[in-house]
Amino acid sequence: MNEPSGPRIFHALPPVIIALAVIIGGIEGLFWLGEVGLLPGGAEWRTEAVRNWGFFGELARRMIETGDWRADILRRFVSYPLIHQSMTHALFAIVFVLAIGNMVAHVFRPWAVLAIFFASSVVGALVYGLVLDERFPLIGGYPGVYGLIGAYTFLLWVNLTATGGPRHQAFILIGMLLGIQLAFSLIFDARNDWVADIAGFAAGFAMSFVVSPGGGARVIARLRRR
Repeated sequence: MNEPSGPRIFHALPPVIIALAVIIGGIEGLFWLGEVGLLPGGAEWRTEAVRNWGFFGELARRMIETGDWRADILRRFVSYPLIHQSMTHALFAIVFVLAIGNMVAHVFRPWAVLAIFFASSVVGALVYGLVLDERFPLIGGYPGVYGLIGAYTFLLWVNLTATGGPRHQAFILIGMLLGIQLAFSLIFDARNDWVADIAGFAAGFAMSFVVSPGGGARVIARLRRR
């Protein structure tokens, strides 16, 4: 007897994307369970995680000025993307990882996907710390997500280049997202996290020229076969 041939969404997702989403969701799940009282002593876990693992711009500036490259500071560059300020904040990050990351991971190798996500997070944190004088910590996976958007934009850009299309159309998605973010910042007096997001996007786009399979030429060939 044949099994139903319906779409198997999670089966189609690359393991690296599932793993990244599960890690972010698992950490957020622990915070939520602690906040609603289902895990004893968990009410302050999120606050403690932000304090101990979030990225503070002042620490980055001090590290560069003094040359004090301590491990407890360096770890924050790669730990802050896994901590979010609320369940909604984390869910949006997971949705973007699953949607954009899925498209990137079908062309890029798993190690390249992780490299883009975390390297974009590092670059975003550096720019956030060096350009802004923010007293609020940087948390959340959005600079890394924007790095994946940069990689996806690279794929669109390569495809348009190969087909002779208008290459500027590849940047429509990032333009829309940044426009929405800037509007929210102006209307609701939000924080300046978008600076880290832009830096993450630029890092992801630039890295794609190096970590994509065989560079731009091979990406064109692979896209033509799809």
